[in-house]
Amino acid sequence: MTAVFDCADPDQRSAGIDSAAGTLKNGRLVVLPTDTVYGIGADAFDSSAVAALLAAKGRGRDMPVGVLVGSWHTIEGLVYTMPDGARELIRAFWPGALSLVVTQAPSLQWDLGDARGTVMLRMPLHPVAIELLRQVGPMAVSSANISGRPAAVDADEARSQFGDLVSVYLDAGPSQQQAASTIVDLTETAPRILRAGPVSAERIAEVLGVDAGSLTA
Repeated sequence: MTAVFDCADPDQRSAGIDSAAGTLKNGRLVVLPTDTVYGIGADAFDSSAVAALLAAKGRGRDMPVGVLVGSWHTIEGLVYTMPDGARELIRAFWPGALSLVVTQAPSLQWDLGDARGTVMLRMPLHPVAIELLRQVGPMAVSSANISGRPAAVDADEARSQFGDLVSVYLDAGPSQQQAASTIVDLTETAPRILRAGPVSAERIAEVLGVDAGSLTA
């Protein structure tokens, strides 16, 4: 059974976030709005739910799922050590359309796919997403699309792809950016952009005090 909540209505928004929180705790999937594109999400610490997320997308373990957080401070408990530049990028671009790949804390009991000890983290700039994340904690979230198809930029598009595989859809209208986040890898000696997106190489380079060309080399 699938439920769709119109988050433009305050009562439905409140009921939808509560329903999504309960759904996640029961190991099922939700679709939520973010500032970039819509996401399909699961409890990050429920390996069966993450496996169901990958299966719903038709995606293998070789493409691990990223994690969304609801506050800057959450990252401290998820990383092994804060890499150079991480705090500067977080202060400049979070919440927002920048994902950071970092070395995860070895004590974390989760299985996001074959991430080889790393995790991709982002704090989205969307009030519905933040409210849900602050209620449930870190979520494993990937773009709401079947692998190989365009990422959904509204709830109807997500529902047309996933149907009853997702238990709760939080509909907050079209995504603002309508483009997936920029990804920066901070696990090596020098930062590197893995995927171009709304946050440009020039803006990242300015914050880090490096040449923009070095980020994409």
